[in-house]
Amino acid sequence: MKTAVVTDSTAYIPKELREKFDIHMIPLNVIFGNEVYREEVDIHASEFYEEVKTKELPTTSQPPIGQFVELFERLAKKYDAVISIHLSSGISGTYQGAVTASTMVEGIEVYPFDSEISCMVQGFYAIEAAEWAARGRDAGAIMKRLEEMKKSARAYFMVDDLSHLQRGGRLSSAQAFIGSLLQVKPLLHFENKVIVPFEKIRTRKKALKRMVDLLGEDALQGGNYQAVIIQANREEEAKEWRTELAAMYPNVDFSIGYFGAVIGTHLGEGSMGMGWMKK
Repeated sequence: MKTAVVTDSTAYIPKELREKFDIHMIPLNVIFGNEVYREEVDIHASEFYEEVKTKELPTTSQPPIGQFVELFERLAKKYDAVISIHLSSGISGTYQGAVTASTMVEGIEVYPFDSEISCMVQGFYAIEAAEWAARGRDAGAIMKRLEEMKKSARAYFMVDDLSHLQRGGRLSSAQAFIGSLLQVKPLLHFENKVIVPFEKIRTRKKALKRMVDLLGEDALQGGNYQAVIIQANREEEAKEWRTELAAMYPNVDFSIGYFGAVIGTHLGEGSMGMGWMKK
């Protein structure tokens, strides 16, 4: 069985890695007024953060189902199955779009996978699936592996301004109001597929330290981990943080990722996060 791997643009897997692992990407959309940009195709993270300095915040939308159907039909010419890995179904209809499209194509078995998360932690699933597919493992075995990875997957993040999340409907207005009123930098995470506060923390510095402590709770139990520092236009800060963390946790392989246009629309510039899972 020859298996293809698809993910969406919010995994933020760099193009060179997508090409290396033969991962197919379907873009979400960022909409400035009447202009629609395909994330990671027409607009990249650095361009996005420049655009929003001079324009109103955009809106975002999931890929049209027809785009999924077209991609799956194209893959059916070369593959027997496709594993389609997407951002949490609690914050986007993208996963459901893949599910619907899977019923509309013939000649290929589609296995949609809800990562229940986003950004490069979602990317970890796609890369692992692609590595297993390259070794000839069948889709059923790969799906079992992805479910196994979920058990150790963690991600926490903080935002500088809660209003973006509230405006986009990803956080209740009451939570956003309380946070901004008290100048709180709440630590957020995914729970039951949606974004919720994990802890209320007063300062950015303390929020970052708390993420390090949470990583330590897992990493110090032993085993090897892969972790990603995720930043919204704060690459230098992320590089410094990685150097510091690599010295603290030699059993963790750290990389630097980013909040691209779609997720950045809802979190805002200056956001920082960290995600990890057991290797």
